Amino acid sequence: MSSTIESVLHETRVFPPSAEFVRQANVSGMEAYRKLVAEAERDFDGFWARLAREQLLWHKPFTQVLDESNAPFYRWFYDGELNASHNCLDRHLGTQPDKVAIIFEADDGQVTKITYKQLYHEVCRLANALRHHGIKTGDRVLIYMPMSIQVVVAMQACARIGATHSVVFGGFSAKSLQERIIDAGATEVITADGQFRGGREIPLKPVVDEAFAMGGCEGVRNVIVYKRSGSAVPMSAPRDKWWDDVVRGQPDTCEPTWVNAEHPLFILYTSGSTGKPKGVQHSTGGYLLWAMLTMQWVFDHKPSDVFWCTADVGWVTGHTYITYGPLAVGATEVMFEGIPTYPDAGRFWKIIQDHKVNVFYTAPTAIRSLIKAGGDLPKKYDLSSLRILGTVGEPINPEAWMWYHRTVGNERCPIVDTWWQTETGGHLISPLPGATPTKPGSATLPLPGIFADIVDETGNSVGRGKGGILVIKRPWPAMIRTIWGDPERYRKSYYPADFQGQYYLAGDGASMDAEGYYRIVGRIDDVLNVSGHRLGTMEVESALVANTKLVAEAAVVGRPDELTGEAVVAFVVLKGARPHGEAARQMAQELRDWVAKEIGPIAKPKDIRFGDNLPKTRSGKIMRRLLRSIAKGEEIKQDISTLENPAILEQLKQSS
Repeated sequence: MSSTIESVLHETRVFPPSAEFVRQANVSGMEAYRKLVAEAERDFDGFWARLAREQLLWHKPFTQVLDESNAPFYRWFYDGELNASHNCLDRHLGTQPDKVAIIFEADDGQVTKITYKQLYHEVCRLANALRHHGIKTGDRVLIYMPMSIQVVVAMQACARIGATHSVVFGGFSAKSLQERIIDAGATEVITADGQFRGGREIPLKPVVDEAFAMGGCEGVRNVIVYKRSGSAVPMSAPRDKWWDDVVRGQPDTCEPTWVNAEHPLFILYTSGSTGKPKGVQHSTGGYLLWAMLTMQWVFDHKPSDVFWCTADVGWVTGHTYITYGPLAVGATEVMFEGIPTYPDAGRFWKIIQDHKVNVFYTAPTAIRSLIKAGGDLPKKYDLSSLRILGTVGEPINPEAWMWYHRTVGNERCPIVDTWWQTETGGHLISPLPGATPTKPGSATLPLPGIFADIVDETGNSVGRGKGGILVIKRPWPAMIRTIWGDPERYRKSYYPADFQGQYYLAGDGASMDAEGYYRIVGRIDDVLNVSGHRLGTMEVESALVANTKLVAEAAVVGRPDELTGEAVVAFVVLKGARPHGEAARQMAQELRDWVAKEIGPIAKPKDIRFGDNLPKTRSGKIMRRLLRSIAKGEEIKQDISTLENPAILEQLKQSS
């Protein structure tokens, strides 16, 4: 069996940045990019030391850059002291106190703006309230809130006093919440009565109460409740307190707690292969440095920009590119409470038009759903303010990339297709918009200071033109420090013995073309072995979605097959009505033939199922583990509490 993943998609279109864009870029041209790469190769410690001194405000300067003595538990700038909130807020008070920090648009369209000075005072009041509750350095505070200015205030207030926050996405169930409260050992919870999404009110405080009723949360002394929906919710005295009551009378200044650069800024839980969530622990100094650098390099941040990352703060994208990165560089950013299709599918485009957004960062899932909802809709809005487009969360198929480029960017906005993970803290592989010629569907090149490679199962480089396992060969400042409370799981998950424990294993398969450009082909556990050929599921999905006439969205999984080892199973959402009977069989055959033409007969799906949608979490992520169970004909016994549309599962069980 071949130990490399075969790359079967060939993309030849190349889009260099315009001369005009290159001239104004923070990293201007490939020569500037190569110069930074060379500096990191020549003097690794010196490169990171220079950037950390230039970017961050240190209370106590560091003297050692990287400590590798207990690898893979790396420490960066560990004898230095600083505070993340001080770096995000206080630094701007003398230079731009009245600049708008956040433009918040609620689900119903109501807009609230807050300046850096106002945000600083709000953060200080809540930080003082938390101190009043006895929260001290190193205590864990769990945050379960809607998209709002207040959730940023809560995260920044924790950082200000040295408390470690753990944000749980507002769509997670009571059981998920309870597990995370227990695992983190949280002593305080900050939540809201409810939230609004797509015109519907979704309760939050009742979910917290349900989590507490399950037991094990006795360590939580206080629950702070922000009044968002105004609906009546049970309040249990003395534990439960309204946000307005706890901040009333608190001083609007608060001396930051200076913490070691390695102090845990946050724990963020991500799903693990064992079913038990992994608490990814990030540091303060290294994480914040990388958040700032990627804002400047990848998003080419300018002081006049209006930046909009559409992610929820419950995910790492919302941590790095809403709560920390934009504020640390002094940006004006948009935050949005709702969903892209309410009250209609023009919502994103209207927000860009209304707030004159310059940099727009969203997920391929959102892009594909918006293509289905109205591919020509962006043309009805004035999107001329846009200068950079970005994608995050999963690889983007070339056809969706081209639609984004043409219809949203009007063929003039560089697209930064960013590859990174919860564990990496920020972008690792991405185009730099003023330097890198882009290719649809490719994350292009590693950022300066990131030493990536593609290896086989023995850890040897596979070279250009081949595929394999994506690894990072050297540590970087924003990397995961450990899994909370389980260092051995961290070592086994990310620094396995197969690679002598030296390389960070991303868990993704990738291929590299002749120019050294990376293309992510999906998780290595989403790699199919069909008749001895290893195919990335992403490539089959891309081929299906490339049929722009018929297909809106597709997800591909494998199932055991006596003849071929594994068979390809595709779940497809069509642009037209869902077919039945003979029409469904004919459509399935047409799509099989299409895939054979696009990739080759080896990739033809053995089974194609049609649905009105795919099973997704409330944040829009496809739940592939459920699709694997359906493909195998197994009864679904897994937790589906985070599933947005449970009814879709029955539909997808019907084979064509």
